Amino acid sequence: MAASPKLPPFDPADPLGIDDLLEPEDLAVRDTVRAWARDRVVPYVGRWYEDGELPQIRELAKELGAIGALGMSLTGYGCAGASAVQYGLACLELEAADSGIRSLVSVQGSLAMYAIHRFGSEEQKLGWLPRMAAGDAIGCFGLTEPDHGSDPAAMRTFAKRDGTDWVLDGRKMWITNGSVAAVAVVWAQTEGGIRGFVVPTDTPGFSAPEIKHKWSLRASVTSELVLDGVRLPADAVLPDVTGLRGPLSCLSHARYGIVWGAMGAARSCFETAVDYARSREQFGRPIGGFQLTQAKLADMAVELHKGILLAHHLGRRMDAGRLRPEQVSFGKLNNVREAIEICRTARTILGANGISLEYPVMRHATNLESVLTYEGTVEMHQLVLGKALTGLDAFR
Repeated sequence: MAASPKLPPFDPADPLGIDDLLEPEDLAVRDTVRAWARDRVVPYVGRWYEDGELPQIRELAKELGAIGALGMSLTGYGCAGASAVQYGLACLELEAADSGIRSLVSVQGSLAMYAIHRFGSEEQKLGWLPRMAAGDAIGCFGLTEPDHGSDPAAMRTFAKRDGTDWVLDGRKMWITNGSVAAVAVVWAQTEGGIRGFVVPTDTPGFSAPEIKHKWSLRASVTSELVLDGVRLPADAVLPDVTGLRGPLSCLSHARYGIVWGAMGAARSCFETAVDYARSREQFGRPIGGFQLTQAKLADMAVELHKGILLAHHLGRRMDAGRLRPEQVSFGKLNNVREAIEICRTARTILGANGISLEYPVMRHATNLESVLTYEGTVEMHQLVLGKALTGLDAFR
């Protein structure tokens, strides 16, 4: 009778053995981004969050460009051409540092660069993508408006023809990177339907006042976009898309990154809770030795690694060209919701220390409240899945 194969040791950091599914190139991307985030973000982000600023954003963008993290799943034009799984792993590591850093990368690559790469002219691609991939030019994405978030079809920003030019008027709200961007991809109503425009931010009539007094995503630049008679040449329009299909396809790409990123925030909180439970003593022994604490940690580990496994599955489907938008909604709905619960449970294990910025838990928890809302609220993703399951549209 053949001897039973020797089982590998149990790894508390990877209890399901998910790393076995990754190729050496995947692990190399993950390790590169993890090291960068550990050295350049983690030691400082608590202060950035407390101060409500991201003071080195242009320098950080160039460093992210140097490691290939900007537009990394796009091909050509200086982009890394990484797989969807590799991009997801990068998002996880970035958000383990802070959601604001992952948002910077997501908006740059999955929204602004993705829109130009997929729908832009060759001139637009050559003019912007190499600079954006290098981090020399930061981009933003103008879709959400003060009165229209979940219903972008009702946007009021309007672009009208004036001779061969376009003239844009309107407002966009909650725009990541807005006040530091060199280029904005702005979506507007036209007489022929919704169109996207590539707007250099030094164009007269364009301004981007920064939004202050946030209690979430404080280490992130968030702005309003104001377009007052912004005059653009005819070739500023994205030529290859009309209608909501354009912005919604960009959002689906960004939501995919969130599926991974939310698990990064959750992992940071889980690891913090495990370390704390091993060292914090009450009633004469570490609290990690009590049954109630171990039950919390076990439940957190189950949801964390289920979420990572789900993200990996969606990534493989994207790489195979088989990922549907409804499946992205599935991942975003589950993983952000579970990540928030993991953060909240970690806070209870840390007790009063859980609210201190000496630990990352409360920072991640408050950041995830924004992640829960942007790129589609819980309710919108529930309705996307509800329609897919029943065939009945409950949106209207």
